[in-house]
Amino acid sequence: MQNDPELSPKMMGAISQDFLKVSDLLKESSYQIRKRGFSDFPIFPISKQESPVGQVLYPKDALDTDWNYNVTYLDEFIQRKIIEKEDDFKQTYKNPDEFCCLFVIDNDFTNFVYIPYPID
Repeated sequence: MQNDPELSPKMMGAISQDFLKVSDLLKESSYQIRKRGFSDFPIFPISKQESPVGQVLYPKDALDTDWNYNVTYLDEFIQRKIIEKEDDFKQTYKNPDEFCCLFVIDNDFTNFVYIPYPID
């Protein structure tokens, strides 16, 4: 798996189109995670195949999406040594009321992507 830091417009379009179907659910999940004190840094790993990162939240066949949506927190990324500089990550983490932190796992791209929640 190659980690390309640049997200192609085609992939961003595919992620965005899929994201619109689940954005309200992810926003509510993020809110509940923070409200209940599990983490201030919810992360939603997405992949087209099963992913070992996080726990399944919405499998792609459940909501007719192209991506599986998992949920996890910053702690798992630190434990797995995916994130080595916790403070750097926290400084770049965007407002979770406005942005969803996706961890995209695909054949030629693996990286964090912040996507804004649609405005009602």
